[in-house]
Amino acid sequence: MARKRKGRDISGWLVVDKPAGITSTAVVNKVRWAMDAKKAGHAGTLDPEATGVLAVALGEATKTVPYITDALKAYSFIVRLGQATNTDDAEGEVIATSDLRPDDAAIKAALGAFVGDIMQVPPQFSAVKVDGERAYKKAREGEEMALAARPLWVEELVLVDRPDQDHVVLEMTCGKGGYVRSIARDLGDALGCKAHVKSLRRIWSGPFQATEGVTLDQIDAMAKTLELDAYLQPLEVGLSDLPEVRCLAESVAKLRNGNPASVIASDVEFGEEVWASFKGKAIAVGTYRGGELQPSRVFVA
Repeated sequence: MARKRKGRDISGWLVVDKPAGITSTAVVNKVRWAMDAKKAGHAGTLDPEATGVLAVALGEATKTVPYITDALKAYSFIVRLGQATNTDDAEGEVIATSDLRPDDAAIKAALGAFVGDIMQVPPQFSAVKVDGERAYKKAREGEEMALAARPLWVEELVLVDRPDQDHVVLEMTCGKGGYVRSIARDLGDALGCKAHVKSLRRIWSGPFQATEGVTLDQIDAMAKTLELDAYLQPLEVGLSDLPEVRCLAESVAKLRNGNPASVIASDVEFGEEVWASFKGKAIAVGTYRGGELQPSRVFVA
């Protein structure tokens, strides 16, 4: 028999302003420990040296992680011109250099090719799997791989600052699965000057903002106290991109048992994915079938 996981039955989202130098998994483990939570996960990995929004889901909120993962995200990052590295960021070894420094007009003109539906090749040092093994493990062993290009939706990519000739500050809004390091690498190649990411910060992810994030120092200071609970956002925030339908009192038990039940909806199309609420609390996510919800995910009270 499997051992019962210890901890509190606590549900919701804690937005962490992740510092550089720590993995996303380590942040989740710290939050889970600090809040004595039974279950925790995150919506979208940040590289260890990246900072900013890391949305940590606790308890029942882990069932809403896919909706945050699928949501748009925004990044602010500094690109170092004139140098390519084997990791496409400042942590790697310089493998190529260039004395060319494009002007702002040339950079702005080149950014257009990276907006919309694009195909992007992940960095050699990335978590994509190659023959069942993570690419970064093969890269560390000196193996060079021909990684397949992947689709990415880029909503916006703009030049916001030019501190000096060697650096540009860009901001990008994109869908899931994007590598900012690949954007910097490919931009450098397009401009003929080589480039890599010097620093990266995720400024928002879906409904979550970096400005509302708690720091690891704050988490340490409030660990194992109810004071930290005050920063927890309801799991329903993770469903904000889905239409909401209202659940009838007699439908609550049916939905939580995974059975279809009546709901009240407006401006919802047949077959659309929605979430059902009762007195403001999420009961289930499912498919709207014209006055009825067919649940696919249910939330325990």
